[in-house]
Amino acid sequence: MNLPNKLTFFRVLLIPIMVIVAYIDYLNVHEFVFDISLAEFIMCAIFTIASLTDFLDGYLARKNNQVTTFGKFADPLADKILVMAALLILMSRGLVYAWVCILILAREFLVTGVRLLAIEHGKVIAASKLGKYKTASTMVAIILLFFHAVDYLHTAGDIMMYVALALTVISGIDYLYKNRGIIFESV
Repeated sequence: MNLPNKLTFFRVLLIPIMVIVAYIDYLNVHEFVFDISLAEFIMCAIFTIASLTDFLDGYLARKNNQVTTFGKFADPLADKILVMAALLILMSRGLVYAWVCILILAREFLVTGVRLLAIEHGKVIAASKLGKYKTASTMVAIILLFFHAVDYLHTAGDIMMYVALALTVISGIDYLYKNRGIIFESV
């Protein structure tokens, strides 16, 4: 297993740790910094590290010519699970609307479904630039929203989440359009 794939695997391992931290009562009742709980600070740190591994594994894979079929499949899947876990945690804390999570989740299911259809036809679809912008903007929004107690960061997080939501819809439509041949071939 090459280093980019190890980083993807590491990102997947961080997800349950982040979720467990969200439910440790002791960490949630004590304010740590900026009027946020220690749990939110730890979750933000875990999410930030995991997000950075996303950018690092892709960079290293391309730079060192280590792009693999596993990486093309596992990397976007790890991103989806990481982002959805964080969004659901933020939703449970009243920081993200349920409809936002549903829309993002629906797009991810559609994209994953098309990827599975492509695999059946012996094709692997890599993430598009729009999809990467969507992922990056969503990750930035989530990091900002973990610091919700700081008014300007909460506002910036809300604005960034709407940017991410717009990119979610646009990139989803673009993805479906570009891969319409695979979709209609399977009907």
